[in-house]
Amino acid sequence: MRQSTFALVLLTSAVLAGCGGGGGGDQTLKVKFSSQVSFGDSLSDVGTYAVGGVKLLGGGKYTVNDIGADGKNAASNWTELMAAQFGLPAPCAAETGLLSNGLLASFASAIFFAPTCTSYAQGGARVTAAVGPANIAYVDKHVASQLGQLTVPVATQIANHLAKGGGKFKGDEIVLVLAGGNDLLYQANQLTLDATAAGTLAGGNQYVTTLIGTLVAGSPNPATALPAIQLAFGTELANPAHTTTTLTVAAYTAAVMQGFPQASIPAAVASATAAATAAGAAAGAAYAADPAKLAIYVAAMGAAGDQLAALVTTQIVGNGANYVTVLNLPDASITPYALAQSTGVQAWLSAMVTTFNSHLTAGVAGQSKVLLVDAYSVDRDQASNPGPYGLSNVTTPACADVDADNPLSPAKNLLHSSLVCNKANLIAGADQYYKFADSVHPTPFTNLLLARYVSRSMVIKGWL
Repeated sequence: MRQSTFALVLLTSAVLAGCGGGGGGDQTLKVKFSSQVSFGDSLSDVGTYAVGGVKLLGGGKYTVNDIGADGKNAASNWTELMAAQFGLPAPCAAETGLLSNGLLASFASAIFFAPTCTSYAQGGARVTAAVGPANIAYVDKHVASQLGQLTVPVATQIANHLAKGGGKFKGDEIVLVLAGGNDLLYQANQLTLDATAAGTLAGGNQYVTTLIGTLVAGSPNPATALPAIQLAFGTELANPAHTTTTLTVAAYTAAVMQGFPQASIPAAVASATAAATAAGAAAGAAYAADPAKLAIYVAAMGAAGDQLAALVTTQIVGNGANYVTVLNLPDASITPYALAQSTGVQAWLSAMVTTFNSHLTAGVAGQSKVLLVDAYSVDRDQASNPGPYGLSNVTTPACADVDADNPLSPAKNLLHSSLVCNKANLIAGADQYYKFADSVHPTPFTNLLLARYVSRSMVIKGWL
């Protein structure tokens, strides 16, 4: 197997040897940072939700929670590893809490602001929008939507930090930024909702057309039956409280009055239902495959990339930060989440990632105080060439999913997420060298690979 450039870089790099320099040669840091500040989402979250029921289940970070990056020690998140590399204290979450409700109400925990902690990244956070995945206001098909994640957006995270420091960065801290993944998940979910709505509309129209057509055709005098059935249907449609059932009853009541055989009504309704189901499925699929529609969501990711770049340049660098390391998005199209989709969906996810990244890159270009790290390219190389990285599996989540027969079992994954993943609920045969903890989040070992690559980029920049 070929040795990729990325893998060789990581294998030969002296940085992060034992999480603290190590190796031969001069290991003195080129820049001595006073502190570390991080903004972003679940990929950088060090414990926003390590409270309440999540903590009781042995969770709190989006990885395998009780296995360190080295398979032994506690540090498992790339930002924790970077702090160790800088000789700084372990980062702590600036805000913690859960607003859980419904079936997960027992997971709730009061919101707490830690005045000395500067890790603002939160699972579910988007770039500027306040509602991200697992927020109580987010539309989600899983029970996880009741978890009540705070999902404070990056824009607000930065504002909260500036409020602590009198509106300015000190200038001698290292600032880490990684976000955009939840904007992608939001767009993917929105496509599903919009395609479902298109299918529902088309199916409803087909149901009406087929039902009325069948009722009219089966009546003794179709010429008089048509206006009578249409009038009854239209009258009920004007009722704000109408439902499919009341519309159906109104139509076939009028049809029976026009001589339609009452015994034939179940067959007419069944025929209309079948036609509606087929039409709805076809319309939903057509919507989800329409290039013009898909381009709307891709464009939204471009806008999110622009927004993140603007936050970096105007709110971070513009307010005094001198050392800002920004990571572009890893490739969501090669995650287990994406691999379970069609090749068309994978291509669409890829387009959203590359569009976000290109806009982010253009937005921070020329900023001498910003280091843009290409996490995307090294992520893809790991997936296509795992051996040199030491990865044993790059397609299967290491964490087990929920046990349908006993969803509250502490040995299973109630939230379908690495947030509560630990050694007790790994799949059989999983080892520490899996690339993915769940369908999108990295294992501690993959976090280590990322931290090494970031460190290498900072060495080239002259910051490490």
